[in-house]
Amino acid sequence: MSKPDRHNEIEINFLVKGSLTYLFQDKKIVIPAGRFTVFWGLIPHQIIDFKELNPYYVCTVPLAEFLDWRLPDNFVERILQGEVLIEESEHYAKFDEFLYKNWVLDTTTKTDKSVSLLEIQARLNRFAQGNLAASSNNLSVNSKGISKIEKMVIYIAQNYNRQIKVSDIGEIVGLHPDYANSIFKKAFGLTLTAYIIEERISHIKRRLITTNHPITEIAFEGGFSSLGHFNTMFFKINKCTPREFRRRYKN
Repeated sequence: MSKPDRHNEIEINFLVKGSLTYLFQDKKIVIPAGRFTVFWGLIPHQIIDFKELNPYYVCTVPLAEFLDWRLPDNFVERILQGEVLIEESEHYAKFDEFLYKNWVLDTTTKTDKSVSLLEIQARLNRFAQGNLAASSNNLSVNSKGISKIEKMVIYIAQNYNRQIKVSDIGEIVGLHPDYANSIFKKAFGLTLTAYIIEERISHIKRRLITTNHPITEIAFEGGFSSLGHFNTMFFKINKCTPREFRRRYKN
């Protein structure tokens, strides 16, 4: 990576062999082969070195989806506080490689995508229930705790399907709405309103792919109160209609 990456997803890394070195803010963290590794992609991270990355598996889970899974509170809190969680041993390495190969295969076949999501959720749950508490591998890379930007992102992930306003978000983090909008746009290149819409559309796209529910039902479930506005925003972001999007990915 030529510069740090930042995205609002939970990132899961797995290397079959070799190693990967990340720079998280000012800390170097080496990801060894055979170790399931999880972190929040919103924490700026950059690959600065690697050895024998063949293959190198990456899976990303939208934050809203991750929070909906109701994983153990301590596990979720540690992820959102900026910890990089690394499996203690290689005990599950062969199992993880098998899972990743299937997840990759599922993206290229007509396999029900909900199967992969259930497996990812189950694997994270096993990871959370495992031997994380005493692991010396886990490192905190966000010593300042959750920032106001991160609090805004978490609030949106938990509430985008409601009729939230910029003023609600500003109140949550104790900032004037205009200032909250300004610092958010500086960090993400989007206004808070635009970001909320993108979160809604992302949710709707997942539902279009993984269910056969009516498009209208999915649109309202995702937080839109107007079908006209939903259709306009969906086309603007995806350059196709919801029906075309579903047909493309279902086929």
